[in-house]
Amino acid sequence: MYAITLVDIAIAFVPVMVTLVIIFYWAHSIKNAAVAILRMLIQLLLIGYALDFIFNANNQWIIIGILSFMLIAASWIALGALPVKRSTLLACSLFAIAVGGIFNLVLISQGVLHAAPWYQPAVLIPLAGMIFSNAMNSVSLAGERFYSELGHHNDYAKARSIAFQAALIPITNSLLAVGLVSLPGMMTGQILAGTSPLIAARYQIIVMCMIFSSAGISAALFLWLINAQKERQIADSGVDTCG
Repeated sequence: MYAITLVDIAIAFVPVMVTLVIIFYWAHSIKNAAVAILRMLIQLLLIGYALDFIFNANNQWIIIGILSFMLIAASWIALGALPVKRSTLLACSLFAIAVGGIFNLVLISQGVLHAAPWYQPAVLIPLAGMIFSNAMNSVSLAGERFYSELGHHNDYAKARSIAFQAALIPITNSLLAVGLVSLPGMMTGQILAGTSPLIAARYQIIVMCMIFSSAGISAALFLWLINAQKERQIADSGVDTCG
């Protein structure tokens, strides 16, 4: 495994500076790009120290707390692009991502990787990050497209079908491109760390199956819950709380 020093990181920033210069001359402002790069640097350095502490602590309650925080954050962020109040759909989003995400997390960590102990942070946290983030994106895309289709006066069944297909476009494209257009981050990282490409490819297959299924299950469940909550609220009080 290559040891990356602060000097190495500084060298990696050389093309970044070139890009910032181009942005400055063409857009006359580098504020947004500079802030994004600075935040990226600070956030990744801090998360590196945080994960180092978490891995060394190896405490199941800390891991459960972190996974819970990740799940709630993903559920909240997923609703940002929807034309309704987040609070009205937070339960739908949380349940959908929890079911689709935790099911895959438990299956892969215990049934495939056989993590021991079950709360091994080096396994659960990276897997949960990939699972929850992809489920979050699929829920967000599904919800945004669903309300857009309803705005075009499509019925629930048609809107749901179109929204579900739209939600799966990014991950489907990734499945089609993997190995041909790109080597995914996990596979690349393992190869750089010295793992055999054959083993790295097997891990990547597991990851691709994991994120595809978590995205699909979460999006489908979210779309179903939107309609179920809507119908229940109409039956109970005649108030449509899900848009």
